[in-house]
Amino acid sequence: MIGTPNNGRLRLAFSLVNGSQDLGPDSTPVSHAGSECGAIEFTREDVEALVSEKMKSKNKFNYKERCENMMEYIKRLRLCIRWFQELEGEYAFEQEKLRSALELTERRCYEMEMALKNKDEEMNLIILELRNSLASLQEQLVKEESEKKAAMDSLVKEKEARDSIERSKASLSEELDKVRAELDSANQRIASINDMYKLLQEYNSSLQIYNSKLQTDVTAAHETIKRGEKERLAAVENLHNLRGEHKSLQDQLTSSIASQDGVMKQKDALLNEVACLRMELHQIKDDRDQYQQQAQSLAVEASKYKELATNSSGLEEKCLSQGNQIQILHDQLAVAERKLQMSDTFALEKRKEFEGQKEIIEELHKCLEDAEFKLIEGEKLRKKLHNTILELKGNIRVFCRVRPQLADDSSSNHGKVFSYPTVMEYLDRSIDMTHNGQKHSFIFDKVFMPDVSQEEVFVEISQLVQSALDGYKVCIFAYGQTGSGKTYTMMGKPGQPDEKGLIPRSLEQIFQTIQALQHQGWRYEMQVSMLEIYNETIRDLLSTNRDSSRFENGVTGKQYMIKHDTNGNTQVSDLTIVDVQSSREVSFLLDRAAQSRSVGRTQMNEQSSRSHFVFTMRITGVNESTEQQVQGVLNLIDLAGSERLSKSGSTGDRLKETQAINKSLSSLADVIFALAKKEDHVPFRNSKLTYLLQTCLGGDSKTLMFVNLSPKPSSAGESLCSLRFAARVNACEIGTPRRQLNIRTSNSRLSYG
Repeated sequence: MIGTPNNGRLRLAFSLVNGSQDLGPDSTPVSHAGSECGAIEFTREDVEALVSEKMKSKNKFNYKERCENMMEYIKRLRLCIRWFQELEGEYAFEQEKLRSALELTERRCYEMEMALKNKDEEMNLIILELRNSLASLQEQLVKEESEKKAAMDSLVKEKEARDSIERSKASLSEELDKVRAELDSANQRIASINDMYKLLQEYNSSLQIYNSKLQTDVTAAHETIKRGEKERLAAVENLHNLRGEHKSLQDQLTSSIASQDGVMKQKDALLNEVACLRMELHQIKDDRDQYQQQAQSLAVEASKYKELATNSSGLEEKCLSQGNQIQILHDQLAVAERKLQMSDTFALEKRKEFEGQKEIIEELHKCLEDAEFKLIEGEKLRKKLHNTILELKGNIRVFCRVRPQLADDSSSNHGKVFSYPTVMEYLDRSIDMTHNGQKHSFIFDKVFMPDVSQEEVFVEISQLVQSALDGYKVCIFAYGQTGSGKTYTMMGKPGQPDEKGLIPRSLEQIFQTIQALQHQGWRYEMQVSMLEIYNETIRDLLSTNRDSSRFENGVTGKQYMIKHDTNGNTQVSDLTIVDVQSSREVSFLLDRAAQSRSVGRTQMNEQSSRSHFVFTMRITGVNESTEQQVQGVLNLIDLAGSERLSKSGSTGDRLKETQAINKSLSSLADVIFALAKKEDHVPFRNSKLTYLLQTCLGGDSKTLMFVNLSPKPSSAGESLCSLRFAARVNACEIGTPRRQLNIRTSNSRLSYG
C-alpha cells in the first residue's frame, strides 16, 4: 500500500538502461558524486557478482557473524539499488526530454502536415479543375478531330466521287456521242427502212393484186378443171376419140400449176423479209428509248455532282474553322500542362520537406525505442534484484489480478472501482481502489489489469515453476471472494487452449523442460496427487472409491492424517499418488479430479467452488553424468471463495459449506497476522488448510499468492478486505528458500513442501 510502510521500508522500482551507457565488462555508468552513493560505481560484473554472491561463514552456528554478513550484504544491495535508482532517474529525465522534443517535433510535423495537407488539397482542387478542363478540352478536341476526320473523309470521298463522276461523265459523253452517231445512223437506216417499207408495201400491194389475180385465175382454173372433169366424165365414153384433145389440156394444166407454185414461194420469201424488217425496226426503237433514258439519268447525276461541288466548298470552310478551334484548344492544353508541372514541382518540394521531417521523427522514435529498451533491461535487472532480496528476506510474493467485466456485471456497474497508476516507479505494481468515496492504494509484486491474457500471467510465474525442477519447494495459491476468477486463473476454461490456466501451463512447461534437459543427462520422476478440503475434511480426488472419504451416517470410511517430518516435508496418509510421464496423463487426472470436486450454486456465483483444491507434484531428478540429485515440490492451490452469508443466500448444506470455508480462511488470516507480527506461536493447527500449508507459509518454500478481485461495485467491500489481507501476506517473512539435494529413497512418499 502506497504510504503504508512494510516493516519500515518502502520498495521502489528502478531500471537499468543500456545503449550509449550500457553496462559492459569494460564500461561503467556515469558516476554520481553528489548522490547518496558518493563516487561508488557498479559494473555489470559487480552487479552479477553481488546477485550471485553466497553467504560464507567459518562457523554455521555463529548467527551473529551470519547476521552481520547478511546486513553487510543487504547494505551493498541497497547501495547498488540506490545507484540504479539514481541512474534510472537520469535516464527517465533524459527520456522525458526526448519525449518533449519528440512531442514538439511531432507537433511541428503535424502543423507542417496540416499545411501540406491544405496545400495538397488546394493543389488537388486546382489539379482537379485543370484535369477536368483538360478532359473537357480533350473531349472537345477528340470530338472536333473526329468531326474533322469525318469531314475530311467525306471530302475525300466526295472528291473521289466527283473524279469518278467526271470520268464517268466523260465516258458517258463519249458514249453519248457514239450513241448519237449510232442514233443518226439508225435514223438514217430507219428512214431507208421506211422507204424500203413503203416500197415493200407497194410491192406487197402489187403482189396482193397479183395474188388476187392468180387466185382468180386459180379459181377459174379450178372451175375449168371442174368443167373438164365433167367433160372428162362425159367424154369418157368418147375417151379414145378425144385422147389427143385431152392430152393437150393436161399439159396446159401442169404448166399453170407449176407457175402457181413459184408465185407462192416468192410470196413466202417476201413475207419473211417483211417480218425481219419489222423486228429490226422494233429493236431500233427499243435502243432509242434506252439511250434516251440513260441520257436523262446522266443529266440528273450531273446536276447532283454540281450540288456536291457547291457543298464541298462549305465543308472546306468548316474544316478550316475547326482547325482554328483545335489550335486554340492545343494552346489552352499547353498552358494547363505548364500549370500542372508547376504544381507537381511544388508538391515535390513539399514532399521532400515532409520526408526530411519524417526522417527526424524516425530518429526520435529510434531514440525513444532505445530508451524504452534500456528501461526494459533495467526493469529485468530490477526484478532479478528484487527477487533476490525477497528470497533473502523470505517474503511471500503477491500478484493481484482483476477479472474483466462480464455481461451480468453491466447492469450493476455504477462507477469504476479500480484504477491503475501510470507512474514509472509503480508501473504494473500498484492498484488504486475507490470505496465509499475514499481512495485506497496498494503496492504488490505485480498487478494484472482485466485485459491481460492467461499466457501473460503465466510468463510472470514461469521462473517460479522452473524452481520446482531446480529442487525448490514452490507453492502458488489463489485467494479471493466468490466469483473473482480464482478457478479460471488456476484451471482456465475447458476446451479452449488459449484460455488454459496456470496448472495446465505449468505442467506443459515442466514436461517440455524435462524433455530439453535429457540431453544434459537429467532423468526425472514425477508423482501427482490431488485432494480437496471440504467442511474441514480431506477428500482424495484420485481415489477409485470416492465413497471412502465421505461421511456415512456420521462416520467416515477413511481418515487422512497430515504429518510433517523433521526435514520440512508434509505427507498425507493413505492419499492416492500416481506416477506420471506426460502432461496428457496429468490432464486426464485433472479432468477426473474436476468432476469429483465439490461445486454448488449460490446467489453470487453459478458454479461456486465449495472446497479448497490442492494439486501437488513431487519432482525427483538425477543427473547421470554428475550424479547430482534434486527433489522439488510444486503445490498449486485453488482456495474456495470467501463470501458473506447476507449476499450468498446460503441455506442448509450451502450454509455449512460457507461457514467451513470462512472459518478456514479466517484461520489462514490468523496465521498470516501471526507471521507478520513474528509471534512465537503461529496457529497452524486451527484448520486443515493452514496445517497442510504449514511448510509453505512458515518454512523454506518459495510462495506466491494470487489475490483475485471482482470489478463489480457491489463487491467493493469484499475486494477491499482481500487487498488488505494480500498486503499483510506480502509483508510476511517466512525464511530463505532452500534447495533440496537429498537422495531419493525407494519408499519416498509425496510431500507438500
